[in-house]
Amino acid sequence: MIMQVHDELIFEVAEKDLDAAKEKIVDIMQNSSQIDVPLLVEAGVGDNWDEAH
Repeated sequence: MIMQVHDELIFEVAEKDLDAAKEKIVDIMQNSSQIDVPLLVEAGVGDNWDEAH
């Protein structure tokens, strides 16, 4: 993780590891807490923060 922007986490990941990292990050974030409502997590990919949206 290289930075946080409000409620977003920004990661720099090697392209060869992208699919595995994306899957793992989403899993960790969605299951980080046991609450009555689901934690919804979206993951975007891009060469910069704007493209990842």
